[in-house]
Amino acid sequence: MTFSDSPFWKTLNRFVEMRSPWLTLIGEHLEDHHGKRLDYWRIEKADSAVIVTIQQDFFIFPKPLYRPGVGEVTLDFPGGRIPPDTPRENVVREILHRELGVDETQCDRIIPLNPQGWSINSSFSNQKLYGFIVELAPNFNLDSDFIGATYPVDTQGICQLLQDLTCLQCRAVLLELINNYQSLCGF
Repeated sequence: MTFSDSPFWKTLNRFVEMRSPWLTLIGEHLEDHHGKRLDYWRIEKADSAVIVTIQQDFFIFPKPLYRPGVGEVTLDFPGGRIPPDTPRENVVREILHRELGVDETQCDRIIPLNPQGWSINSSFSNQKLYGFIVELAPNFNLDSDFIGATYPVDTQGICQLLQDLTCLQCRAVLLELINNYQSLCGF
């Protein structure tokens, strides 16, 4: 059986839809491929961007932030939500300005890692994740008030980063970068 041969479920009706700026909560009655009726709850969110920021062979991280969902401070690449109908590269520039104090003239290159986006799909998260590499101008002095950590872009730095980085989305983007580093960045 191929994916296109898989039986589809039917949406019978939507009995709840609650919208906020951050997410939409949806409750639906579905019928599965066996004719069984199910109550199904899901959350839709705006798509996300994770930005691997590099300057002079170092990964650059903003200050770690407290994450209420996991109850701890975490190291994360710059990132955020992509509002609907907004060019992704514009959002990347806004995120870098907010999280690292970088303006668009200080970005030498913005390279999309996955232009089609990856589906993040479960009942509690329906969105796409877009990864980017941004190379900062080598002569731009980053404001130390924004910088949380740096890691060398070499085998030892990447191995340490993979030990320290707990965010699954950040790790996915980093691993994609590692798999494609030569062809994407020309290094």
